[in-house]
Amino acid sequence: MAHRIDFSTLVFRTILTVLALLTLVLLIAPTAVVVIVSFTDSYSLKFPPQAYSTRWYLELWDASQLHFAAMNSIKVGLMTTVLSVVLGVTASLGISNSRSALARMLDALFMSPLVLPALAFGFGALMTFSAVGWSVSLTTLVIGHTAVCVPYVIRTTLAALAQMDSALLESSASLGASRLYSFWRITFPLIRPGILAGAFIAFMSSFDNVPVSLFLRDARTDMLPIRMWQDLEGRLDVTIAALSGVIILVTLIMMILMERVVGLSRRLRQ
Repeated sequence: MAHRIDFSTLVFRTILTVLALLTLVLLIAPTAVVVIVSFTDSYSLKFPPQAYSTRWYLELWDASQLHFAAMNSIKVGLMTTVLSVVLGVTASLGISNSRSALARMLDALFMSPLVLPALAFGFGALMTFSAVGWSVSLTTLVIGHTAVCVPYVIRTTLAALAQMDSALLESSASLGASRLYSFWRITFPLIRPGILAGAFIAFMSSFDNVPVSLFLRDARTDMLPIRMWQDLEGRLDVTIAALSGVIILVTLIMMILMERVVGLSRRLRQ
């Protein structure tokens, strides 16, 4: 006997499908528009383009200011990722091994940069560094980025630790292994996918960060998102659309690799 679907269920599924498709369009449409415009042959950002060309992608080779800003963003992103992984994994191990109220309080404290408005956090970080006599530099920029990227590493690492069987560590300890040896031979291999997922998110968050970079950068540490925004604000440079296309392509490739290596989408759902 065929399963019958009543009218209310059919209406609910239809509405849910329409809303899901609408959400998908709202998320994909801006990206698609940027990619299409990046292949325009004209000097203005116009959609749809009257003619298509790859000239603006070739222009990127001579955009020295964009190269300088991109290298700074990559440098800051890599240093931020390393610091975030070290601090995040250490904090995760301490939090996961304790059920006390202090551990829960620390967990909430580490997550607080994600709750605060990004602009407020960037301004607060600038005021803090000024109060202790630190001028904005590469060091302050990395510290500010690390503060907002550590929570991602902590969350993915805690999810990986929650899936690990505690009996493995107990067996290792009963056989005379030290905590450090047990970490490197048992804990680290098992939580490595979670750490890699957190590191990937931390790098992308740092690379794309605008609010913190806006307050903590200087002329020597010009960041790519800020440079792109300034170029669009001063003049509608089509080169920025081409650069956005490159960033989108690289991000997609990295996401596919991370999905193959660590199952990124599954880690984010945990």
